[in-house]
Amino acid sequence: MSDAETMKDEYRVMQLVAPGMPLAEATRPMPQPAAGQVLVRVEACGVCRTDLHVADGELPQARYPIVPGHEVVGTVEDVGAGVTSPAVGERIGVPWLGRTCGRCDFCLGDRENLCDAPEFIGCTLDGGFATHMLADAAYCLRLGDISAEPASLAPLLCAGLIGWRAFRAAGPCRDLGLYGFGAAAHILCQMAVARGVSVYAFTRPGDGATQAFARSLGACWAGGSDDAPPHPLDATIIFAPVGALVPIALGRVRKGGRVVCAGIHMSDIPGFEYRRLWGERELVSVANLTREDGRTFFLAAGDDVRTRVRTYPLRDANLALEALREGSLSGAAVIVPD
Repeated sequence: MSDAETMKDEYRVMQLVAPGMPLAEATRPMPQPAAGQVLVRVEACGVCRTDLHVADGELPQARYPIVPGHEVVGTVEDVGAGVTSPAVGERIGVPWLGRTCGRCDFCLGDRENLCDAPEFIGCTLDGGFATHMLADAAYCLRLGDISAEPASLAPLLCAGLIGWRAFRAAGPCRDLGLYGFGAAAHILCQMAVARGVSVYAFTRPGDGATQAFARSLGACWAGGSDDAPPHPLDATIIFAPVGALVPIALGRVRKGGRVVCAGIHMSDIPGFEYRRLWGERELVSVANLTREDGRTFFLAAGDDVRTRVRTYPLRDANLALEALREGSLSGAAVIVPD
């Protein structure tokens, strides 16, 4: 058998055997899609902070060994029984929400993001740090009408979607603060500015490079997370997984303002004085995503978003995770299989 024929029968992954360990490269037999599934050839996979939480064992629902990655752009190579869409050869996105039960009160009430028995790509189901992967056809997003390169599209599959859900949760606002100016914030900043919202970017204290990056994307003010903006804001969104930011953010919004916690994991929130919440301020969270989020986001994003990415070959997935952990990225890291 030739090398080319052997490659068709196998695919490569970067898998996490157990939390706290580096990702390990492995070769597996090429899978066959079951009923309702598609086989996806991965073209790009964004690196999300949630991947770090999985790697560090901070998500109790995670299963190991696991192939991380849930910001996947790829092409359908094969379909299982009963799949009529997407079709072979079609470009799709595979986001965080991999499957829901379809029977619980949340699923039946159009709140599938709160499903009682969900499955998540790169957490409970193998994800896109790989050359190929399986996905449930019903939970894939069709991207055929979008002409952007796969690496530019990949961060939109979670950073873009969660930012969009958090933006809607923040409610109508003129002045919006973003804590943690990483992949999600750099996308949302552009969308908010295009809608006439004034964006205030909060970064790690002393991070002048990221603050300059935020201003280049339209933020009207940028400073450290310990700095005060020039006036109280209508709402703030916290993307950084730091619970200590919650009372600080509450202190930065006006009466009637809202603070949105947008991460899947956050360190413990310290106690704070009731006066920070008083005045009908609200503290809310967003959890996961829905397929409707995907459909509305790509319609809303239009030409407003230009992602900034740093690409890594599959074998360097550990380097991508470390760059994210160190905060050395402007924008997003993206894995591009060799």
